[in-house]
Amino acid sequence: MRYVGSLHRGDVFEPGRTVAFTLGARRVIAGLERGVEGMRVGGRRRLRIAPHLAYRERGVPGRVPANALVLLDVELVEIRRVVGGVETGGTKVLCAIGTGADDVRRQLSIPTAEPRETLARAVDFFRAAPTPVAAVGVASFGPVDLDSRSPTFGFVTTTPKPGWAHTDVAGPFRAALGVPVGFDTDVNGAALGEHRWGAAQDVDPFVYLTVGTGIGGGGIVNGRLLHGLVHPEMGHLRLPHDRAADPFPGACPYHGDCLDGLASGRALRERWGAPPETLPPDHPAWALEAEYLALGVVSVVTVLSPRRIVIGGGVMRQRKLLPCVRRRVVDLLAGYVRARAIAEDIDGYIVPPALGEGAGVFGALALAHDALARHRSQASTPE
Repeated sequence: MRYVGSLHRGDVFEPGRTVAFTLGARRVIAGLERGVEGMRVGGRRRLRIAPHLAYRERGVPGRVPANALVLLDVELVEIRRVVGGVETGGTKVLCAIGTGADDVRRQLSIPTAEPRETLARAVDFFRAAPTPVAAVGVASFGPVDLDSRSPTFGFVTTTPKPGWAHTDVAGPFRAALGVPVGFDTDVNGAALGEHRWGAAQDVDPFVYLTVGTGIGGGGIVNGRLLHGLVHPEMGHLRLPHDRAADPFPGACPYHGDCLDGLASGRALRERWGAPPETLPPDHPAWALEAEYLALGVVSVVTVLSPRRIVIGGGVMRQRKLLPCVRRRVVDLLAGYVRARAIAEDIDGYIVPPALGEGAGVFGALALAHDALARHRSQASTPE
């Protein structure tokens, strides 16, 4: 969006709104040299700038002359309101208030207990905030219902988490706070966070994989989170499984030896009889883990053709794992996918998350911004 505003003597900026503008018009008109490029001023649809934000020659603050009329070409970069983000996980719920990953003002971690108590504590966190949130985004473990036309939109559907099956996760925030609520999976939230502020900025399409207690994946295609029949279930890709080399039957309660069943943190623990974080770097677990993850990544590459793949999650804390996955992906593709990113820059193609473990809750903030934008668009559309 572009606006042309008039700067007159005595004009003031409107407080209470944080708007990032890029100001042009770099010429002297009636004693003014320029507007300050990239300054943060307030305003909505009209540009109003205080006299002390205008500069004469050599950058000396000055007042706008009485007879001055300065036209500024103004590009509105972004308007970011204070919003709330919630990431629900199997062991904890993370809450944040801010405008984005670069401006988080309050945070809270809540142990994941039974749904009513856990969600009530999260709602109370936002109610107690000194600045009311304009919207809330929820990135939830799943599976979840993302069909906005469904009576169970915003619900967790089937889940092994005790007590959480068929729980309305989004509803309590909408009812208690009276604000728009964005809702998606936890891994889609992480994907959105990395796309908005992290390792996949300006990269489209891209895929985010998380390898933790379970395995999940989310994607951005044409600037939007990838949805379809339901949300992507990349963790349940079926893989070649050599049962002679690896007799472990798999840990997935639905499919046994899918990607999640063979390579998740849960699978590592069950196969080797120890938590993954306790296994030393030279343990045979890691070569097998890299093989399964590489097989999953190759399937993602050949189906979605992303320009970058970000792999996060607790299992990836083993530092030798990501380099091994990269090498095996190149080997398994065997030169068939002819792309410079794979042949010459695999380290820049398969990367760790830039936002670390905050990707999910930061992505929830992005979901809140998107929900607020949709709400405003619908409100401004004539019936």
